[in-house]
Amino acid sequence: MKGILLSGGTGSRLGPLTARINKHLLPVHGRPMIFYPLSTLMSAGIRDILVVTRPEDRATFRSLLGDGCQWGLDISYAAQPRPEGLAQAFLIGHDFIGGSHCALALGDNLLHGPDLVKRLKSAARPRKGAMICAQRVPDPQRFGVVEFDQSLRAKRIEEKPANPTSRYAVPGLYFYDNRVVDFAADLRPSARGELEITDLNQRYLELGELYVTPLDSDFTWLDMGTPESLKTAADFVAATERSQGRQIACPEEIAYRMGFIDADQVERLAALSSSSLQSNYLHGLTTRPNST
Repeated sequence: MKGILLSGGTGSRLGPLTARINKHLLPVHGRPMIFYPLSTLMSAGIRDILVVTRPEDRATFRSLLGDGCQWGLDISYAAQPRPEGLAQAFLIGHDFIGGSHCALALGDNLLHGPDLVKRLKSAARPRKGAMICAQRVPDPQRFGVVEFDQSLRAKRIEEKPANPTSRYAVPGLYFYDNRVVDFAADLRPSARGELEITDLNQRYLELGELYVTPLDSDFTWLDMGTPESLKTAADFVAATERSQGRQIACPEEIAYRMGFIDADQVERLAALSSSSLQSNYLHGLTTRPNST
């Protein structure tokens, strides 16, 4: 399976912070925001990743992430000239996807919880149809909402409904079979002029092939797209790392735990780190228990 990391848009909700910097490069407790969804894709076992961003930001992302080889990844880049909906990512990534299944992760979403690797690997398992996650929230009218049955097959999906029939919101992580490219090409822009991910998911639902992975209440999902949620995310990461003694969204650690790189590569990355604290943390990876 291949992964698309969507990091375009203007970040207007975070202005004026985003007046001169892409929001996905903003720091969240010492790491760029983009590291969090990147780590989610890595934890699903995905190593071939396309970063989609604004043309003027592509060089900055490339400078930060490179080609991914330091983490055992293959990272490439594509431009999104105008933000015309989440589903546009599959049109932009048409050649990248080729004949593969594909996951889409939004660049401003953070997922964290127990057995995350196991759950993500299961969701990323190649299958006919599409798989979305679902998290119970107190304010579902703010999100895309999914209603599903006991067999975890979606029954209804709506975008920001005024009277939601479900309290399960859909986080910014989606898994699709290869038909997603053709389905996305068939979409028509919504009233707001965008190719909606909800319309894409609706196509799979109508075929009876939209499945749901519910996230337990001890999972945390954060959209870091506003000043308030950005602070909430930073506070959450700080508190969690302090209590667990391990970093969230450390690509070197995830790559090592997933078997993408070996201990020698971890030591090389530690030696190259400009931070003595980070260098010490990376040096300790090979002696700490391998718990994912």
